[in-house]
Amino acid sequence: MTTISIIGSGNMATAIGTRAAKHGHTIEIMSRNRAKAQALADQIGNGATVGTFGARPVGDIVIVAVLYASAVDVVEHYGDALASKVLIDITNPFNADASGVVTTAGNSVSQQIAAVAPEGAHVVKAFNTIFGGVIAEDKPLDAFYAGDSAEAKARVAAFLESLGMRALDAGGLEMTHVLEWAGILLVGLARSGAGFDIALGAEVR
Repeated sequence: MTTISIIGSGNMATAIGTRAAKHGHTIEIMSRNRAKAQALADQIGNGATVGTFGARPVGDIVIVAVLYASAVDVVEHYGDALASKVLIDITNPFNADASGVVTTAGNSVSQQIAAVAPEGAHVVKAFNTIFGGVIAEDKPLDAFYAGDSAEAKARVAAFLESLGMRALDAGGLEMTHVLEWAGILLVGLARSGAGFDIALGAEVR
């Protein structure tokens, strides 16, 4: 197991951090609000620590668990502190009523992050097609991910598998826009009667 750094202290940071800690990973929480980060680290337990926002994360895998509107700015703020890190983008750039996304093909949030990330850093989209509450249940799940670096994707896949998830490779960074729309599909299903305790999956025959 390894150290996973999470930038953010909201619901998704809580869900992913708690599940990862249960499965043997050490968690570092980094947030602009240090008090909130400390509260989350205390809640997660299992040796979870608080890092300084903007400083180099301890973990080789860094989960960008902030709202999509600030994700690019956060990565720019960290700058070279993220060099050689694997960045997991979990964001969903939903429009105001979650009927669509505000990004366009070729300009997903993951692609925008990749454009400003420092040398050696690689972006992988993951977790955005799973509700935080479902992640927190710690049950087996399918987890779709996408990115351009085979090595980074292999590390993310291993991390997902360590959480009891089946990692499903959706392709390169160009597929991250598709995953953003998959988040909309999930919300549409939930709102149309399936409820918010569902998860997307694939049957591999």
